[in-house]
Order: sequence, then structure tokens, then C-alpha cells
Amino acid sequence: MRTASLTIDPAFSVAPVHRHTFGSFVEHLGRCVYTGIYEPDHATADEDGFRKDVLELTRELGVSLVRYPGGNFVSGYRWEDGVGPVEQRPRRLDLAWHSLETNEFGLGEFVRWAGKAAVEPLMAVNLGTRGVQEAVDLLEYSNVASGTRLAELRRSHGADAPFGFRAWCLGNEMDGPWQIGHKTAREYGRLAAETARAMRMVQPDLELVACGSSSSSMPTFGNWEREVLQECYDLVDHISCHAYYEETDGDVASFLASAVDMDHFVDSVTATADAVGAALHSRKRINISFDEWNVWYQTRFNSAEPPRDWPFAPRLLEDVYSVTDAVVVGGLLISLLRHSDRVALACQAQLVNVIGPIMTEPGGTAWRQTIFHPFALTSRLAAGEVLRVETTAPEMETARFGPVTIVDAAATYDVGLGRLALFLVNRSVDGPVEVSVDLRSVNPEAVAESVSLYDADRHAANTADQPDRVVPKHNDSVRLDGGRATVTLPPISWTAVEFVTR
Repeated sequence: MRTASLTIDPAFSVAPVHRHTFGSFVEHLGRCVYTGIYEPDHATADEDGFRKDVLELTRELGVSLVRYPGGNFVSGYRWEDGVGPVEQRPRRLDLAWHSLETNEFGLGEFVRWAGKAAVEPLMAVNLGTRGVQEAVDLLEYSNVASGTRLAELRRSHGADAPFGFRAWCLGNEMDGPWQIGHKTAREYGRLAAETARAMRMVQPDLELVACGSSSSSMPTFGNWEREVLQECYDLVDHISCHAYYEETDGDVASFLASAVDMDHFVDSVTATADAVGAALHSRKRINISFDEWNVWYQTRFNSAEPPRDWPFAPRLLEDVYSVTDAVVVGGLLISLLRHSDRVALACQAQLVNVIGPIMTEPGGTAWRQTIFHPFALTSRLAAGEVLRVETTAPEMETARFGPVTIVDAAATYDVGLGRLALFLVNRSVDGPVEVSVDLRSVNPEAVAESVSLYDADRHAANTADQPDRVVPKHNDSVRLDGGRATVTLPPISWTAVEFVTR
């Protein structure tokens, strides 16, 4: 059996665990909203039409933050369409996803759903077809207590208290030619600066996210970040990153090493942001909002025949996830934790049905996809400080990234609770790995929990008929000997171990 070793010491911390690392995303896309989180005729629907089975799974998933309402959808969205009496709301063509939008679910419904789900909203404003005035109007409607036309309009709609939105995305993927209102970096950077300045005149303490590149493979990547931040550096707090991964051409080794690409993406964007800050003689540091990330089989979507009509809530992007996909998601969570010093927000895209960890059937059941489990467990166990992990492990060759270690890991330590959590991925496709962990600096007393996600069939998935085909299994290989622990990782697996410390 191959072996690897990890060294962990609380003296070498990266940053505190950010609860907003465990964000998600609800967009008016496919069945994410309609028959996803909202289905008034469903047997579990509450008085607001929200599916209670989905609410329960959302809370179990451990989501802290939800980005809304897009995504590509927001670049053509009129927020006024989704407020006021439902029967008076207009039906619109959604150009982004070639669908019909009824606006039955809008801003007030989202606020009520977010309260029941116990999540904080991350709002997005339309900087595609709209601009400064519309963004300020939405902020006034949402956050001003009373005494203005739009604040009083909100109160007339039944929301006496302001919504108190603090975090806002200034548009979405404006570098993409597919985006409604696509702009050059300079055009967008100026608009983002003007919008941020005006919004801060209403509420100075907002947390604002500028659009970064929609992927690191964009031809403008790097230059886009530089030019945008040269325009709005001192007016925003974060710049966004978006990344999706899929297995292509049977290259499972590169797919399992997707976190290597995420690491490079984060490092490149932070280096660019820091260079702009230095050139501007600014002491401010721009962090990252990785507000779209997941496994997404885009090649399947891109090869699909587009609809000829304008369907309502069509089945779009409903990927069924395998064990292998879940292991990759676990690896991406490790990358996000590892970069907690710069990644302040992150949103897995999306929450329900649309490349989501939760799936539903209209009028039917809801279930957990394989990718649900590493997210839920990491959200539950990660606490305190993210620690630096020194890894020594054999390497495997990948077509995309060259040689990479077969073991990747992250650790968090909460000294107050006396808990250390360890998250590990075995990228090897052909054999287990025994990992020894030096924990002498934290004096482990016992193993509180140890689970692994794996299967003899790496393509195994959960479905409505077999919702628990793939679930985390107890890993009974963990051994403690003084300040050292060993754990055996099955091939193509994600593992979480929690230790009780003195």
C-alpha cells in the first residue's frame, strides 16, 4: 500500500474559517426556483409556497449565504417585476435561458425563504441592461427604513422592516460575450465604480463584489481583473471568480486534480489584485468572492438542442452526480479552505435541480445528490482556524496539470471546542493510501467521527428511486497512537475525520 504523511501545527494558521465559504446560489434558471425551492401545490408547501422538504435539506446542507437572483438571469432582470401583488406582476421573456419568467417568485418571496432557511442573502444588481439608478433604487427599496417613496412602497407590500442586505454583487460575468449587456473591462470597471460610489452614498458599510473573469480560460483573464480594479479598487471589497469542472475524454486523473486549477485561479487573481493595489499606493486589500463553483458538465448543455418556444421552468442543467464528482467537490472545498486568507465568500452553484446538491420532482420527493455530502460535512465540521498542512505523498501524472500528489488535505482547529477536523482526498484511481498524521502539537485524545465517501463503482449516483445509493460510510481504519494518527483512504475517495483534543 502506498503511504503519505501530513504535519499539522496550530502555530501555522492560514485564517479563521469563514462561514460564508459555505454559500450557495439560487437563480431564476430551469427548476431552481419553480418546483425547486417554491411549489405552492406541493404536499409539503408551507403558507408561502415554499417546499419544506427542500428547506430542511438546505439547513442540513449547512448553507450560510445564498446569491440571488443570478447569474446570467440578473443581466436582463427588472427587480420591480418581482414586488407587489403577485397577480399584477408581468410575465417576461428571460433572454439568458430562453425561458418564460412569471415573476410569481420575487424579492419579497426570496427574503421570506432566506429567513426560513437561515441564510444570508448575497444580492446581485443588473449592470447589463440597467445601471446606477436602478441599483440605487433597489437598495433604497430594500434597506431604507421609511420616509422615502421606495421605502414606503416596500412597506405597502407588507415588509415594514427593511431587508438589511449588506453584501452585493455588481453585475454578473460581464466579461462574457454571452452576457446580456456584455462590456469591455474598462466599460464595466467604470460602471462598477459609479454604481459602488452611489450605493455607498446610501449605505457606506456595504460589502461589494466586482465581476472578475467568468473562468480562468477566458482570453481576457488577468487583464480583465487588472483593468476592472484599476477603475474601482478603492470602492469594492472583493472580486469574483467563477469555475466549473467536468471529466472530459475519460481523463479522470485530471478531473480528480481539479483543485490544482482552483488553487492557480485564486493565486493568479490575488497576485493581480495586489499588483493593482501596489500601483495605486493603496493599503486596502481586495479579497475574492468565489461565488460560482461546482462540477458542471457544460459540454452536455452546449450540445443540447435549444428550445423553439419559451418554456416555463424547463429542465435545464440537471446533472446527475457520481461518486467521482463528489470527490472532486470535496477537493474543491479543500482548496477554498486552504485559501481562507483571501477567499472571503464562496457559493456553490446552484442549490436545487440546476447542477445542485439537492434534487426534486414536481409534486414528488426531494433527495440528496452525491455532492451534497462533502459540502454538508465540511460545513458542519470546519470551525476555528484553518491550519497549514504540510503534505508528503506519492505523485500521479495528469494530462492537464502534470504530476500532482495523490493526497490533498485541509485541516481546521477550534481550540475552544477542543476539536480538530481533517479533510482528505485520495485522487488515486487504482489503490488505497495509508496516511499518517503528526498531531503531537494538539494532543489528540479520541476520534469523534470518521467517514469516507467512495464506492466500488465510481459512477454510482443517487436517484429518486435510490436516494441513498451513495452515502458517507464509517471509516474504521483510523488509529491513534500518542500524538500520531493513521487513516486509510480508499481509491477515489473523500474523507473527514474529527479528533477530540486536550
